[in-house]
Amino acid sequence: MDIIKNAFKKNIRQYAMLIALVVITVFFQIATKGILLVPMNVTNLILQNGYVFILSIGMILTILTGGNIDLSVGSLCALIGAIVGTLIITMKVNMVLAIVIGLLLAVLIGMWQGFWIAYIRIPSFIVTLAGMLLFRGLTVTMLKGATLAPFPEKFQSVSSGFVPDIFNGLGTSLNFTAIFVGIIISALYAIVKIKQRAKWQKKDLVTSSLTLFVIQIIAILFVINLFSYWLAAYKGIPIALVIIGVLILVYSIFTTRTVPGRHLYAMGGNEKAAKLSGINTNKVLFLSYVNMAVLSAVAGMMFASRINSASPQAGLNFELDAIGACFIGGASAYGGVGTVTGTIVGALVMGVLNNGMSILGVGSDWQMSIKGLVLLSAVAFDVLSKRKSRS
Repeated sequence: MDIIKNAFKKNIRQYAMLIALVVITVFFQIATKGILLVPMNVTNLILQNGYVFILSIGMILTILTGGNIDLSVGSLCALIGAIVGTLIITMKVNMVLAIVIGLLLAVLIGMWQGFWIAYIRIPSFIVTLAGMLLFRGLTVTMLKGATLAPFPEKFQSVSSGFVPDIFNGLGTSLNFTAIFVGIIISALYAIVKIKQRAKWQKKDLVTSSLTLFVIQIIAILFVINLFSYWLAAYKGIPIALVIIGVLILVYSIFTTRTVPGRHLYAMGGNEKAAKLSGINTNKVLFLSYVNMAVLSAVAGMMFASRINSASPQAGLNFELDAIGACFIGGASAYGGVGTVTGTIVGALVMGVLNNGMSILGVGSDWQMSIKGLVLLSAVAFDVLSKRKSRS
């Protein structure tokens, strides 16, 4: 028990949010009489919150640099959606070319905002607030206040398509490709963790007991395979989930196992010390906003694909969902602390809250109030836990 208590204290933010996610999920599962975790609703939960997952991955990188945020991501989602929609629907441009153009424009926009924030050192709040207004105005002007639809089926499949079942169900209603992928991911995860522990043991870095390590592995493998079964029981693996999964993997590796990724944490921890150690902090900050713009474009195109239209109202409050997911998932308001996986947990908390309250028929006004309280609680918990650790 002492070992478990010590492990919990050392990872209090991550464990607290995981426990909160479990409690919230169980509550809504009971309150909705089992509807929340019906396979179809689990898939819809992922698809409905796909843009939050993608935006929060980009937002955590900007927050790591020192608590910087990007208020323009929602408007940028709408603008890129409008540009790609105009190219594909109105101008009949090839879909792949239109997507590439949208991404390239996002890079230029990210460079524009990153320049003012990183090199001129105008506060990110001001620059991205200006961007939010500018991009929203351009979107309304481009679409002339009207909704542009519909997109071709191939573009819609980005958010509504599923990976084909190569096993053809093996005579059942289950999608065995989803189950097979779940088994493969489970095996890879177990192998990586075992090798990592063995490596740490050689360096005398292991702090948890073998029993706790085995319990953690079993718990995570159970969740992976349960999730794969839920997907298999509906239509299989959504294409959107593949995109999100690749982004989570790539950015998790980038932030934890690469030098540029560690520079983000160093800058957020102490920018002056980072500069003295030879880190080009201006470049780190600049690239974090370029990256944020590109992921905003990806999220914007995914959202446009899901609603099958480019709308001047798209992206409203997306920035709040992304920022909320980061802070709920363990990011520090002062920078230097936070993980991609923690952010995804935060996004899931937001998603389950949204989905559960919608099923129960809770009004949008109460939904906003409850999410606001959850966000305030998460940040207050961060501040109080840091104050306690210093005393």
